[in-house]
Amino acid sequence: MHAELPVPAGLLSGSDIQPERPGRSTLERMPKWLICVPLTFQWLWLALRYRSLTLPSTANPRITSGGLVGEGKLEYFEGMGPIARATTASYVAVSTHSIPSGAALRQLMRRAVLFFPLVAKPDLGLCGYGVRLLANMGELQAYLAAFPANETVVLQAYLPQEGEAGIFYARDPITGNARIIGLALRYFPRVTGDGVSTIAELMALDPRAGRAVNSRLHDCRPDAGRIPAASEIVRLATIGSTRVGGLYRDGRACITPQLTAAVDAIARDMPEFYFGRFDVRFNTLSELSAGRGFTIMEINGAGAEAIQAWDPDIGLAAGLKMIFQKQSLLFAIGDALRRRGVQPIGLLKLFKLNRRQNRLIAHYPPSN
Repeated sequence: MHAELPVPAGLLSGSDIQPERPGRSTLERMPKWLICVPLTFQWLWLALRYRSLTLPSTANPRITSGGLVGEGKLEYFEGMGPIARATTASYVAVSTHSIPSGAALRQLMRRAVLFFPLVAKPDLGLCGYGVRLLANMGELQAYLAAFPANETVVLQAYLPQEGEAGIFYARDPITGNARIIGLALRYFPRVTGDGVSTIAELMALDPRAGRAVNSRLHDCRPDAGRIPAASEIVRLATIGSTRVGGLYRDGRACITPQLTAAVDAIARDMPEFYFGRFDVRFNTLSELSAGRGFTIMEINGAGAEAIQAWDPDIGLAAGLKMIFQKQSLLFAIGDALRRRGVQPIGLLKLFKLNRRQNRLIAHYPPSN
């Protein structure tokens, strides 16, 4: 166990940021392979209809495989104009081909206006694997030493806001019409103290929070033996992924013309970006709905999941419908771009990208 995460004063008490803690959704409880069965059948049907198994890889022509799999996080940042850059957290790339010295790392950080604590993450990753909050140079050097050789690590400013959202964006390449097709509010895994139980005991009583300690690919930060005060909230992880006990809520009520306009301006300030999810941190839901006060952590393309479907209040049929609609729209956008001359990636190349990504994930330092 490690030191507990810093929690900004006042945020955790905000009712618009802090939801109740429901049980897991039907989709969360289902084995991943079982969820993939109906989605695979729909994908095959769409592939027959549009005459290509990999057509969605055309959705974002400047990104490897359109963002289906195997693309780097930095690809989305390259070529950003001033609007998109101003809304994106500061970052710098570090190669593990030859790990820089402490002095060289400090120089890189100064140039990128980065300070500790900061977040280190794999350029090639997903679901928060390998994402760690680092407090000092010693932790950063240990992270780089444990990282696979000849790969790229992204160092990024730590965003302390408690609010996190995944904003799903799509733009018609023919008409130029853009919309937000889904919004998920992501809540970090946590436990609430009772003044008697240890953190470990509280986690054992919470089936969602308990997932944060059941993986060799994740380190749970808090001291398991500490007894939190009554009503004290203890955040358990830097990341909010469901694989470590995070909670996703359907945030469609936050989709407004103002937010749509703000996200559309960012997407149009990126080279040929038509479909994907912006993962952002924000202060309050009212600011997010107004299209301001949010900062982009990372962007996902054609392979981005419609994570709002994992809301525990959304039934299985409704959740699958959301994902089906996402896949249908993805193929339609891919078809429009193919008509412009963008060619889909080959199936073998896509398979190799996926294999490489999965192999790397198994060797990343644990997230926290």
